[in-house]
Amino acid sequence: MSTLDDPVMWGFKGFPITDAKLGRWVLAAEDICFKNMVLSYFFRLGKCIPITRGGGIYQEHMTEALDRLSDGAWLHTFPEGKVCQENSPIRRLKWGTASLIARAPVTPIVLPIVHHGFEKVMPEKYMFGRRSPLPLCNRDIRIVIGEPMEFDIPKLKKMAVDMSNDLSFSPVGWPNTCGLDEAAQRYLYTVGSGNDIKEATE
Repeated sequence: MSTLDDPVMWGFKGFPITDAKLGRWVLAAEDICFKNMVLSYFFRLGKCIPITRGGGIYQEHMTEALDRLSDGAWLHTFPEGKVCQENSPIRRLKWGTASLIARAPVTPIVLPIVHHGFEKVMPEKYMFGRRSPLPLCNRDIRIVIGEPMEFDIPKLKKMAVDMSNDLSFSPVGWPNTCGLDEAAQRYLYTVGSGNDIKEATE
């Protein structure tokens, strides 16, 4: 992964990159893409939604992401929630993507995508431990698009309620939503839809 994954990965032949209406919305790190007014304006034009890493699933702009899903728009997320360039198995997925699937008024279809090679285009530790100032050319990039996934949210919610009674965790004060308390939400986002997404990308 790198800071170039999106939007460069949508530049393959035949993709409608010039049609703004068909373009994706994407969750973008506030500390990278929205550091000042110029960057904020630029990335907002690019249909980026600012997300504060570590801000939790109930932060302000997650509601905006839910609104886009309600409109039937395409929302692109990175469920790992972090740039990771080590050659290692996919790290633990954050709750954010699973929570959007479960909380959306209309359950979205999920299209899992795995890519490899962008870490060579924009390496984080290129020279003197710093990121490359410009993208590097002639690098091999591979993109694998999986089968669409559809989730039976009512069934997953019932399972979460039934199974969460034995869940041990330190509560952080999530509000009850969609008929689920914090324990049931944690089970749903981790063991339910979250695990299905992780399995599809491995």
